[in-house]
Amino acid sequence: MKSMSLAILTICLASAASAAEKPSQAFLKKAIEGNFAEIQIGQLARQKGQNDGVKKFGQMLSDDHAAANQKAIDAAKSMGMTPPDGPNAKQRADYEKMSKSGAQFDRDFAMHMVADHQKDIAEHKKEAKQADAAGEYAKGQLDTLQKRLETAKSLRSSKTSSR
Repeated sequence: MKSMSLAILTICLASAASAAEKPSQAFLKKAIEGNFAEIQIGQLARQKGQNDGVKKFGQMLSDDHAAANQKAIDAAKSMGMTPPDGPNAKQRADYEKMSKSGAQFDRDFAMHMVADHQKDIAEHKKEAKQADAAGEYAKGQLDTLQKRLETAKSLRSSKTSSR
């Protein structure tokens, strides 16, 4: 009877542990998809940007998110999950929309980056409270995300005031 109770307790604890990991795994999945999307949008900004600031920001996005993605993928693997290998459907649709943006590309890009980084910062702050690989990853990204948000805001201000 004791061994059966112990087995049931072990199963319950394992179940609780895996349930606790699921939100962190969902965060990492979303972060990795987002990193892939930002790398692609950054490359697009380098190609389509009219303003040097937009092109430089695009390069920074590509570089920063490539480095961040490796860390996120490592964190995901350490948590036993298979990381995604590209952006999600909505992010691909956003990319397609941005790629068709004509003369307003710089403004549209800057506005998208502000909204995206505000959302990312909120999600990373929430996840940073977790005591696992996802939380450590999130904590490590907050300063970079904040700097990118400030850069995006300055691009947005210069783009919207010049139109």
